[in-house]
Amino acid sequence: MDRYEIVVKGHLDRRWARQFGGLTLTDLPGEQTLLAGMLPDQPALHGVLARIRDLGLTLVSLTRCEDEREQKS
Repeated sequence: MDRYEIVVKGHLDRRWARQFGGLTLTDLPGEQTLLAGMLPDQPALHGVLARIRDLGLTLVSLTRCEDEREQKS
């Protein structure tokens, strides 16, 4: 499992959280929303990205957060 932080344009209502498989939604300054959380694999990530596309949202950024164990390698 990897942790991802995905930023989209606009503030999303909390009801949208169900659309994104348990990722947490946090409003950011500048009319953006952070979707963050663990995803089990690449197909799950692609599913979230497809949902963003299907809903007509604008993707601002996507970050895979490194695990502390990876940073020490």
